Amino acid sequence: MLNLTQIILRGGFVEKKQKSSALRSTIELIVLFLVVILGTQLLMHYVLSKDIVQGTSMQPTLEDGDRLYSVRNKAVHRNNIVVIDAPDKPGQLYIKRVIGMPGDTVAVKSGTLYINGKKQNQPYLKTKFMQNELKAYAAQQGVAVGSLQFTTDFNIATLASTQSKTVPKGEYFVMGDNRLVSHDGRDFGFIAKDKVQSVVVWRYWPLNKMKVY
Repeated sequence: MLNLTQIILRGGFVEKKQKSSALRSTIELIVLFLVVILGTQLLMHYVLSKDIVQGTSMQPTLEDGDRLYSVRNKAVHRNNIVVIDAPDKPGQLYIKRVIGMPGDTVAVKSGTLYINGKKQNQPYLKTKFMQNELKAYAAQQGVAVGSLQFTTDFNIATLASTQSKTVPKGEYFVMGDNRLVSHDGRDFGFIAKDKVQSVVVWRYWPLNKMKVY
């Protein structure tokens, strides 16, 4: 049988053991928290990017204030929405759509997009939106709607910003979806691969328009 002294000592030992276990658990939680924070910071710095749309150049696909996640160093494909270094505004970023890949010819004839001479479907250009924008733009400019095209005819070989028959190797030709107002490759030319910051993969805000790209 245990005497009183042994019970007291053993009780003290258990209490110390419990305190030591609680302290170890607290330290483990703190370490785990720091690892998660560090991991998140590294993930956002090297892999993911959170972006906020500013302006109307990507309407109707993206609206001013939309919040996005994009992936850094992701392979770029035609029709990807990309975040790029603004070539004519150092330190700023643009969000545009990749239209021309390296080696492509790009032209618009009678409002229709042609890549390498083949007519392209552009499902992101919504008919109702284009009609409303054309009406508003025509009224603003004081001209007839019938005299306007949503995408003005051009050929990259004759654009002052490009003057190349094809998109150069290691570069892309980009445009905004709202062709009437977008400041894009038609104005500033081609975008080098290393100027593409990330490829948009998810709109997470607003919640009712959440979408994976």
